[in-house]
Amino acid sequence: MSRVGKYPVPIPAGVQVALAGDRITVTGKLGELALTLTDKVDTTVESDKVVVAPRGASAPARMMWGTTRALVASMIRGVSQGYSKSMEITGTGYRAAVNGDTLVMNLGFSHDVNFKIPKGIKISCEKPTSIKVEGVDKRLVGQVCAEIRTWRPPEPYKGKGVKFEGEQILRKEGKKK
Repeated sequence: MSRVGKYPVPIPAGVQVALAGDRITVTGKLGELALTLTDKVDTTVESDKVVVAPRGASAPARMMWGTTRALVASMIRGVSQGYSKSMEITGTGYRAAVNGDTLVMNLGFSHDVNFKIPKGIKISCEKPTSIKVEGVDKRLVGQVCAEIRTWRPPEPYKGKGVKFEGEQILRKEGKKK
C-alpha cells in the first residue's frame, strides 16, 4: 500500500481542478498546469479534494499511485503558491544580470553566458551575485536551475561557481609544500 497515495490532495480556495478523460487541469491565481494521467490509476475530483487510487493490485499500478498523487499535489501548490529557488554566484568578477528575456552571466569565460529565460519562469537578480528563479511548474524551476548551474558548477578547491543557496560544498585541501 502506498504511504503517499492513500492521502487525498486538498484543493485550496481559488483553485479549480478539472478532469477530462485522462487529462487533469489545475487552474489558480498564478497560472494553469495540465497533466496526462496514466491508465494504471483512477483519479476523482470530489468537493474539496482529489483522490487517486490504483487500478488493480499490480506493481506498476501501485508505483504510479503515489507518483500521480505527488504530481497532482505539486501542481496544486504551484498554481496557488508557486515555487522558487535561490542560487549564489561565488568568484572574483562573477556576476549575473537580467536583460529583457535573457539572463546574462559573467562566469570567468572570455565571453558572457546568455541564458534565454523559458516561458513560465521569472528570474530576478537582487544582487549581482544572486539569482532567484520563480515559476508555477516545480519541474521546470528545477530544470532551469540545473541548466544555469551546469555553466560553472562549484569547484572543490576555492568554491568558485554557481551553487544553490545554503548548499555545502565539500572542500579539498590544496597542494602541500
